[in-house]
Amino acid sequence: MPRAVSYRTQSWGPRMSWIAVVLLVLTRGSAVGAEEAFVEAEAPVTEAKVEQQAEVAKPQVARLPEVKNAKRLDPKSEVWVDKERGVVIVDGAVSLRRGLLEMFACPRRTKEHESVVAVNAKAFLVHVGLITVGAEVGKPVQFEPEYAPPSGTEIEITVIWPDESGKLQKARAQDWIRDLKTKEAMTLPFVFAGSGFYKDEQTGQQYYLAEQGDFICVSNFAAATLDVPAESTQANEGLMFEAFTENIPALGTPVRLELKPKLEQ
Repeated sequence: MPRAVSYRTQSWGPRMSWIAVVLLVLTRGSAVGAEEAFVEAEAPVTEAKVEQQAEVAKPQVARLPEVKNAKRLDPKSEVWVDKERGVVIVDGAVSLRRGLLEMFACPRRTKEHESVVAVNAKAFLVHVGLITVGAEVGKPVQFEPEYAPPSGTEIEITVIWPDESGKLQKARAQDWIRDLKTKEAMTLPFVFAGSGFYKDEQTGQQYYLAEQGDFICVSNFAAATLDVPAESTQANEGLMFEAFTENIPALGTPVRLELKPKLEQ
């Protein structure tokens, strides 16, 4: 976030603005035109902490299969919408196998030192995709005047990756996240909180907050696109989750996330 810029935090924005972005995607077949409405912030490069990441990514031979029967939202981002299946697909790679977590996934080159997966996509494109397949935006976490948990459509996240033989494996995102108290996989769901925007008062441009790293969170952040609907501190001494090392493949392993809203029938 630019430090010299005066800005004000907003909610996820007027619904008509997001409707305009979705219409651009559906009519043009790409989210490139959406940049006219929203400009994503340039995220700083963050180096992984040595004490948390004492491993070296191994060269990967196995690859993910080509995405079929889905519309790619932007040629520069690996994110697709499969309207028939009702899922948003986003590709990335394993970025962390050991250490405390504030996120499950972040955009690449943001918060890999505390996220299991780094995705090759802009967070706002995933937001657009979720709206396209019927998810409803709720509200980010509220801390004042009293705590209110994040809300929104529950989103099921399936992780797909190739093992060393090239065979595809699947797991729930929660299976890669360990509860520090129970030592079991996280049981909390993810909800579509929707992040928010800050506005450059000089240019009038709006920036999607989650591009700074707060994409799929396990600690509550007001900037989160997806968050857990329970009080989960972001203070280092009170973090509740860590990477479930035994369940996570080698660093650098290509990963595909499938995000599916749980819609009422």
